[in-house]
Amino acid sequence: MAPAAVAEKPGEEQSSDERVEPPKTECPDRLTLLRSMPEPSLECQVCVVGAGPAGLMLACNLGRFGIKVQVVDDRADQTPVGRQVQTDGLQPKTIETFRQMRLAGPLLQRGVRVYDIAFWRSTANEPLHRLGREVHYPPIIDVLDPYILLVHQGMVESLFIEDMKKRGYEVRRNTAFDSYSVCDNRGGPLQINCRTNVTQDRKTILAQYLVGCDGAHSKVRKSIPDAKPIGMSQPSLWGVLDGELITNFPDIWSKVLVFSEEFGSILIIPRERNMTRFYIELKSTLKGDKSQLGQEFVMQRAKDIMAPFEVGWKYIEWFGRYQIGQRVANRFSDNHQRAFLAGDASHTHSPKAAQGMNTSMHDAWNLCWKLNFAVRGLAKPALLESYEEERRKIALDLVNFDYEHANQIAGGDAVALAENFRTNVRFISGIGAEYGENAINMTEPPQTWVMGEAKPGCLLPPAKVTRYLDSNPVDIQLDIPMLGQFRIYLLMWDVHQSRIFLDTFCEAIASPDSLVNQLSAAASISYTKQPRAPAPEDIYLRPERYTAVSHLFTFALLTTMPKSEIEITDLPALLQDSRWTFYLDDIPEQDTRGSLCTNKWLGSLGPGEVAIVNVRPDGYVGSIGRWDSSVDDAGEEAAKWLDAYYDRFLQLPATV
Repeated sequence: MAPAAVAEKPGEEQSSDERVEPPKTECPDRLTLLRSMPEPSLECQVCVVGAGPAGLMLACNLGRFGIKVQVVDDRADQTPVGRQVQTDGLQPKTIETFRQMRLAGPLLQRGVRVYDIAFWRSTANEPLHRLGREVHYPPIIDVLDPYILLVHQGMVESLFIEDMKKRGYEVRRNTAFDSYSVCDNRGGPLQINCRTNVTQDRKTILAQYLVGCDGAHSKVRKSIPDAKPIGMSQPSLWGVLDGELITNFPDIWSKVLVFSEEFGSILIIPRERNMTRFYIELKSTLKGDKSQLGQEFVMQRAKDIMAPFEVGWKYIEWFGRYQIGQRVANRFSDNHQRAFLAGDASHTHSPKAAQGMNTSMHDAWNLCWKLNFAVRGLAKPALLESYEEERRKIALDLVNFDYEHANQIAGGDAVALAENFRTNVRFISGIGAEYGENAINMTEPPQTWVMGEAKPGCLLPPAKVTRYLDSNPVDIQLDIPMLGQFRIYLLMWDVHQSRIFLDTFCEAIASPDSLVNQLSAAASISYTKQPRAPAPEDIYLRPERYTAVSHLFTFALLTTMPKSEIEITDLPALLQDSRWTFYLDDIPEQDTRGSLCTNKWLGSLGPGEVAIVNVRPDGYVGSIGRWDSSVDDAGEEAAKWLDAYYDRFLQLPATV
């Protein structure tokens, strides 16, 4: 396996021994600091540096949660259409994430869907010919959207920016991060120093947390002691062409790998607005002057590789060059869990597997809800510590895969490349990004059983169920919106048979001694003081349906009973208040696998058994437990188990 990696921008060099400037620890008290500033400071709870996909995903969700967030970016404008090396492809898991955020509609409407891959090859003895085709995401991958969705990065950024504006947040542009310092070692604010506009005026931001999403040459990373990108660059150089083609090549609307033994490889990606992206290997040219490898040279190299097919362009929208590298920062946060890295600031690699933007946004997706709880005083240190544990593992998995994938593309071995793709297809799709045991992924169940596809540290598998209240078929993993809550699913075959369990469980959860109850009360106080930022769309989302019981937890009940055999009034009061998350497991024919949700998630469930599946706000399973509902104290034991799980990483704020 290779060391970790980065896709460098044209003309830039990357070094693994960058000089680190540790933050100063001496700082005047807050009042003195404010009085000494030449201009009024900006106050926020989280400062995000960088308005790319990672930074905007983070800021957008923090704003939705009601956290005061400030995004600064040194650019005057957002990313122009297509002007980045990364393949602008959204993988199935990323599409699901946008669905959970209720932002997928515009992307699905405007993007190009790619379902297959074609392989072509030419040698000294054989003209260019198709070796075969592969389905991009075969049925073995259990996803709602079995394709790559090609949309340019600027469109993704615009979605986030528009959503933030609706909630009163905007990007502060022409503002470059300079340094940060910790005002004291007792949890005081961070002093974040920036320079603005061409005049380089000084601006200071006081914040509780800092997140660097400022790219491969991150200044935030250089400000964190001992945070260095570790890895290597490869000798291969590639050109990138975006434009509208004139060609008789038959597979132009598929993802295609073309290999020429003489001239090198091309990776073809169809794009929105009738455009096509070419990644062109500049084989056997590195010894010459790179300045000679301009747009005309790269266009001619593409024609050479694609011969005898005709290739021309109506127009070229963008041209660039890059050198492949794989690097991962040796740490994703500082010692005090106050400053964090996400996206290209923490890991970089080649763009050919369409992972960069996806992985970067899921760094932010992982971090956003943890910062929400930390700002509100509900998080133990273990919660923020889990960010680096989880996302650095994914970054290392990615660069190791990317190293092999990039080499096989350059080598042109279609058989080896297809096998590598099949081996890693779960990871490439996003659903194979799995976390290990830690404070929030509890793998010890109260008893041993045959597990289904729902596993701690893994994404909740998709399943179709009927929502009891309105008889709508819904995707259960997406039906509850992203409000920063944990989802607590109770699964059973027969509610009447398990009624004693439900009664005692709900009574125990509602008791004054219950940690879940105490945490809910603390969260209610916090969200009353600092509510979620509203938007006009909330009138359709109706957040009150999902926060009726708790701002911290949504309880959901799933049963295989027919609707005719049960009424809402048959449920305990806590579950009656959660009526919008009462589901019937009765439509397996609509599922991706033709399976009942209960069977898919759990493998099997006995007639008198009750299972509880805890799902984190980011859609990952946190823990699973099972109980025999005929045992007298089973409901109380389940409530204690629930308290024990959340006690691993949540706490009551000091003021409560």
